[in-house]
Amino acid sequence: MSHLYSHLSAAKTILEKYNGEMPFGAFIKKYFSAEKKYGSRDRKTISSLCYNYFRIAFTLGKKSLEEKLLTGLFLFTDAPNEILLKHSKEWNDNTNLPVKEKAILAEVDINAIFPFNIDLSAQIDAALFGHSLLVQPDLFIRTRTNDSDDVKRKLIDANIEYRQINDTCFSFANGTKLETTLIPNKEVVIQDLNSQRVGEMFQLADLPAKPKVWDCCAGSGGKSIMAVDYVSDIALTVSDIRPPIIHNLKKRFTEAGIRHYQSFVADVTNATNLKKAIGLKRFDLIICDAPCSGSGTWGRTPEQLLYFKKNKIINYSNLQKKIAINAVPYLATKGYFLYITCSAFKKENEDVVAFILQQSDLKLVNQVLLTGYEDRADTMFAALFAL
Repeated sequence: MSHLYSHLSAAKTILEKYNGEMPFGAFIKKYFSAEKKYGSRDRKTISSLCYNYFRIAFTLGKKSLEEKLLTGLFLFTDAPNEILLKHSKEWNDNTNLPVKEKAILAEVDINAIFPFNIDLSAQIDAALFGHSLLVQPDLFIRTRTNDSDDVKRKLIDANIEYRQINDTCFSFANGTKLETTLIPNKEVVIQDLNSQRVGEMFQLADLPAKPKVWDCCAGSGGKSIMAVDYVSDIALTVSDIRPPIIHNLKKRFTEAGIRHYQSFVADVTNATNLKKAIGLKRFDLIICDAPCSGSGTWGRTPEQLLYFKKNKIINYSNLQKKIAINAVPYLATKGYFLYITCSAFKKENEDVVAFILQQSDLKLVNQVLLTGYEDRADTMFAALFAL
């Protein structure tokens, strides 16, 4: 029996155990940690079979798990193999065709890949967005200085293929190992192309010298590090509702050389507790990288296509509105509020902007929807307001 048969069997076992309650990446990592018999090549192949399943499972209805795995194998492999030959000679003879042509042979409606087209922001091309979910997005990094020559030299010396997008942005095939070549957080940060483009909003804010900046939903700290790099000499404050996140953030800031900042744990949806945490402090810029559906990143986490429930869109929208309206009072005079999501949904993007304008004294400076489907990148939304 070939390795591919055992890989297919392992993928079936893993998918039967998975229920969508945690990110699949974390789940399969935990699974492989317990199953020591799989080498790195085995893990990579099994993971690919699972992720390919997630990309097309929604469109295949009541077909069996094995049929869905075989369909994914056919669509996303470019070489014949004995499993496909046993299943369908026609499939096996046509593995070199483009995915769209293979989808016709496999009776996969790729226009139904994304089940929430009616909920998308108006500027998004639903067909292009849906088709992009068939492709794993690229890996992007941002250099932390404008001089990228040293980074290029290291990549060339390590024989790592790359594409330079601009002075500070490089892209790679997903899965490229960079940590032994480049110093993460200190020298470069792993950050999607459109997440980097959000940083252009900083340039639209007329901030004072040494501005006070609060990242109110700091998460992994990517936007805070970008603010440090793009806005000179800031007085930074970060917060998150989850204590472990703040703990990890402090470690990342140490690696990034960021030492002068304040941090606290707070639920921004709780106005009373937030007031106790902040007191009389006011900020020249508040960054609100809000919790969201993450639908703009589902090319990276395609399990969401199968497990996401539509009612969560309005739940996230209500959460975002509450966070925004509770954070805005802590703006200083002539301060700026930057609202960000990695969502493709109108209710999380334009509808929240409309709510903020209606419920506050803020004026909209600029808003932008950054579609990723033409660049193998994530889709992001950002809106800058001024008081």
